[in-house]
Amino acid sequence: MIQAFDRLIHHLLIAVDESENSRRAVSYVAKLLEGMPSFKVMLLHIINEPEEDFFADDGERERWMAEKQETAERVLDEAMTVLVGEGFEPERVFPLIKVRYCPSIAECILHEAEASQSETIVVGRKGVSHKEEFLFGSVSNRIVHEAKDCTVWVVE
Repeated sequence: MIQAFDRLIHHLLIAVDESENSRRAVSYVAKLLEGMPSFKVMLLHIINEPEEDFFADDGERERWMAEKQETAERVLDEAMTVLVGEGFEPERVFPLIKVRYCPSIAECILHEAEASQSETIVVGRKGVSHKEEFLFGSVSNRIVHEAKDCTVWVVE
């Protein structure tokens, strides 16, 4: 038996940070989907935890973590406000802060998308230069090329 499209629940992951491109990605999803009840949205903010020897002492590490946590909460609150403002029910939007060491932010985003069984990953395009992309890689480019069993939206 085939279910009606509007009864299916689609899981969408939006990777958010404090960049303008991330804000545009959230705004794009909000305006495009207008709170469609067939979508659940995970707002993912990753705090890339440095290795232990990065900090001089535990106090410095705690201050750094508190600052990053505060920024992440602000970014997620702003994104939630945009989505709810365009019609998403708050119980269909799930903010998530992940603190972990990430050799590659793209790798961590892909891991969370797989773990949450997200069908779509939405990222903002950072707009790095060709030289920077060659040296460091592009998060959006890597996600596009390495994502499996899901759709990727790159919003500029």
